[in-house]
Amino acid sequence: MTDVSDGVLHTLFHSDQGGHEQVVLCQDRASGLKAVIALHSTALGPALGGTRFYPYATEEQAVADALNLARGMSYKNAMAGLDHGGGKAVIIGDPETVKTEELLLAYGRFVASLGGRYVTACDVGTYVADMDVVARECRWTTGRSPENGGAGDSSVLTSFGVYQGMRAAAQHLWGDPSLRDRKVGIAGVGKVGHHLVEHLLKEGAEVLVTDVREDAVRRVLDRHPQGVTAVADTEALIRTEGLDVYAPCALGGALNDDSVPVLTAKVVCGAANNQLAHPGVEKDLSDRGILYAPDYVVNAGGVIQVADELHGFDFDRCRAKAAKIFDTTLAIFARAKSDGIPPAAAADRIAEQRMAEARAAR
Repeated sequence: MTDVSDGVLHTLFHSDQGGHEQVVLCQDRASGLKAVIALHSTALGPALGGTRFYPYATEEQAVADALNLARGMSYKNAMAGLDHGGGKAVIIGDPETVKTEELLLAYGRFVASLGGRYVTACDVGTYVADMDVVARECRWTTGRSPENGGAGDSSVLTSFGVYQGMRAAAQHLWGDPSLRDRKVGIAGVGKVGHHLVEHLLKEGAEVLVTDVREDAVRRVLDRHPQGVTAVADTEALIRTEGLDVYAPCALGGALNDDSVPVLTAKVVCGAANNQLAHPGVEKDLSDRGILYAPDYVVNAGGVIQVADELHGFDFDRCRAKAAKIFDTTLAIFARAKSDGIPPAAAADRIAEQRMAEARAAR
């Protein structure tokens, strides 16, 4: 019998990172769909989280990612003040080559089979047009186009929330929320990162960018020939002399045993999910005097937007809610200081308290 003691089943049932309510493995041979839907918690309401479409090397990696992302959504939704639990789905495969209408419709049927326990949206590899297709089979779909009753691209408010988190970090560390003349390095200028560039340039920040896709960098440079500098790669970016803020805006695990010791920035605040590669990294950051704005707090603008879509979307209402990320982030820094713990641990405590209170009230 295969030993799974170190695998995803151990994570699910035995580790502190587990505790998920439900994990669904989905397969549709006709379309080629292979997907994982993970529900971490429905204590605060139906689980809400996006659908990631990614060419995982193994199915085990896909399941592990779904578990981690779903857990993160529980904390994100709790800290955003939403009446939603945490869930996430991943579709296995390269979206550039295997994504089809038939596959998305099959995926929509699987989400619909959960009867509203999971509400899906866009994530890495999925877009508004994809959600429009999924919605044809599943009414628990957000992130749709305005033409189809949705709110459109959630990356707009995601970037706005990250910007508010940066302002809060500046206020806490330097006594002024302004980012004018601050040197900010962004790793990943895709859906969210390129909007973040806009916010920073408007305030007068000096922006450095890098991305594994040259076309993404070129788009930013073409649009902003002044004020933006391209850097060869993330390794060079995090070592940049005089960097004030590092913004990881691509995939997770950016803060690890290799990157943290060489990081020159005084603040880390970015849009990527699961930036801490493993438990303990948050303490390493704190020990180096680097202020970490918890990822699931500052990148919650998108989920605020898609949650509002379920009740009749109003952009101004959502933007006002996303602006509160500034106050929430400041409260986390204050809690961290008073409790003598890193900000990531402080955010977890606040989120866990809200979820525990909700469970107790059932």
